[in-house]
Formats: sequence, structure tokens, C-alpha cells
Amino acid sequence: MTFRQYFSSALGTALCAGALLAGCASTQQTGTLAGSAPLTAQNVPAEAASGSIRAVPMASVPLDKTAPLSRIIFASCAQQNEDQSMWDALVAANPDLTLYIGDNVYGDVRSNDPALPELKAAYMRLAQSAPFARLRAAAPMLTVWDDHDYGLNDAGTTYPYKQSSQALFNYVWDVPADSPRRQRPGIYDSWMIGDEGRTVQIIMLDTRYFRDDLKDTDERGAPGKERYLPDTDDEKTMLGAAQWAWLAQELEKPADLRLLVSSIQVHADGHGWEAWRTLPRERDRLYRALATARADNTIILSGDRHAAALYARSDVTAFALMEATSSSINLPASRWRAERGETRMEAGPHRLGDMIYEANFGTLDIDWPERKVTVAIRDKDGNAFTSQLMSF
Repeated sequence: MTFRQYFSSALGTALCAGALLAGCASTQQTGTLAGSAPLTAQNVPAEAASGSIRAVPMASVPLDKTAPLSRIIFASCAQQNEDQSMWDALVAANPDLTLYIGDNVYGDVRSNDPALPELKAAYMRLAQSAPFARLRAAAPMLTVWDDHDYGLNDAGTTYPYKQSSQALFNYVWDVPADSPRRQRPGIYDSWMIGDEGRTVQIIMLDTRYFRDDLKDTDERGAPGKERYLPDTDDEKTMLGAAQWAWLAQELEKPADLRLLVSSIQVHADGHGWEAWRTLPRERDRLYRALATARADNTIILSGDRHAAALYARSDVTAFALMEATSSSINLPASRWRAERGETRMEAGPHRLGDMIYEANFGTLDIDWPERKVTVAIRDKDGNAFTSQLMSF
């Protein structure tokens, strides 16, 4: 889903891209983010050792896989040229772990340049954000991409520069040299965190690298049919054969609590933007995989929408399957809804309460003795818009 076709970043990204492409010999970028250092020739780093990437790794606190997790935060959709102060709200939430689950920058490669100048510039700009650096210093961070940090709005398997995008992703997010992400196509991965009786499995899906083209709408902009229609072609895939096989194996592993991260929404049926509903056979396959594995301790986390909500379905598995969507850090739908005077609420099959159109992030608070987790969507002050308690 696009946000005004990346409207607010065009000038800043063009300036950054120009500086990077020119090798930053004399170009000065004079714009300054709130709470960020100006991007100048003096503080742009040299190329990576490969000679192919001009960006800077954004490492976080190292992940201790043996330490039990009590508070996890999750978020998506942050424009690198917009206000960065929301990151400090995430720091104040005192997380044990941060999940950054897509549209981590807006770097659509509109130039069609295989060197990915816009995407590199977007990552470079995010690296200049002091609030974002404070979040990475506060807790470990795990990341996965959506479309705008994959390289193109709504892109899937036919995106021609996906291999370069993956190499850039691995570099800027400081993916370990021994990570499977550096050994195979796609950035899907999983982690087991905690000790005996307090283990959280985090599964991050790649809904871009292998996903087939979607079916265009027959009524562009119509509520519920905005961009895409469901496509029942059984040859089309969301995850690709290798990732599907890997997911089945991951779901067989014992864990006390599972978080299944999908950059796009799974349960939502009330809109015509990107979502698993656009490939209903694939969504049914996902539900069957969870049911077969008896993964009744699973919560789905998603982003993408520039709006947030909680969802639950009890008609697809033998257990109530919850999904929490958190989006956006600094590009909330409230902005353009106000500009257009829009008051219509998106249709809400499976949704618990109203859509949340203000800037937000999500939290999961785990009570290990009681075997319960509270899932909440929070505002810039840390107050909960909505929350749900789930047993596991």
C-alpha cells in the first residue's frame, strides 16, 4: 500500500541519492530531521567492502537467545524524511525486543537503476536518525521487509533487483555472516528466544521475494476493491515452495509462544489493498499449516496499512487465532483522511473494534506465571488505543 505515492520523500531522497551517486565528493545535504544529524559529505561512510553498497550498517544491541522476553514491541511503516520523535516513545516503552516488520524505509527505486540509489539513500537517511539509534541501543531489533524497503510499491517475485535488495538488506541490518538469510533467496527467518518453559518462537515471513503478481481490481478506488481482487489461481504463491516447506518445519518445533510475522495483513477482508485475501488459496494453506501443527499458541503480527487494528478468527483453526496490525510510525492514515474529509470506517470482518488511524506501535506483555499475553496498540504517549488478553 502506498502513502500518497511516497509524496513527502521525493525531494529529500533525490538530494540524498544525488550525494551518494556522486560519491559525496562535494555535495552537501542541508536538510535536517527532527532529532537527527544533517547528512553531509563529511559523515557519509565509504562503500562497503564489496564496492557495491553505499550505506551504513545499523546494528542493534546483540540478541541474547537465552534471556526470557517480557515485553516485545512491534512497528512498521516509517518514512525516513518525516518526524522521527515516535522512536523515543518506543524507547520509553522499555522493550526487551523490537520487531520492525516492514516499510522500514521508503526507498522505491523509481529510477530503475540496478544500483538502487533511492533505497540506499533512504537507508542512509534512517541511519542519521538519533531517535532511531536510541531505540537500537535500547534493545535488540529483528527486521523483515515489505514493499517500499524491498524496492518498489506492491512488488513481488517479478521485481528485477530483488537479489540486490536482499544484499542491501543484509548489509544495512547487520545480518550475521552465518545467518540463513545470507545463504538462500528471500529474507525469511526464525528465532527461538528464552529458557525452558519461557520460549518465544519468532517466525518472520518474506511476502515479497516469491509472491506472484496480484489480480488488478475492476473498480479502482471502490471501497473493498481499491487495488486488487482475490485470485483463486492455484498456481500462484505467496511464499514459494521452499519457504512453505521451511514454515511447516518451523511450526513443528516446540515453543511456549509463537509470533508469526507477515508484513501484510492475514485476517483482514474489509479492503482491496495488498493482503493475504488477494491469494485466498494461499491464505487457506497458511491456516491449514497452523491447524495441522496445532500451533494454538500463535499470534500473527502485521503492518503495511498506515492504520492499526486487532483481529481474531475462530473459524479457520480449532483455536482463536489473533492478529495484531501496527502501522504507521509517522505516516498515519489520519493525515490524508483529514485532508479529504474522509470519515468512512473500513469494513471489519474479523476485526475487534474500530480501525486506528493515528500513529501507533504495538506491544506484547508476557505474564509467564499466568501463561497470558496482553496485546496492545499504543499511541505516541504509550497509551493503549486497544488491547486484548490471550492465554497460551
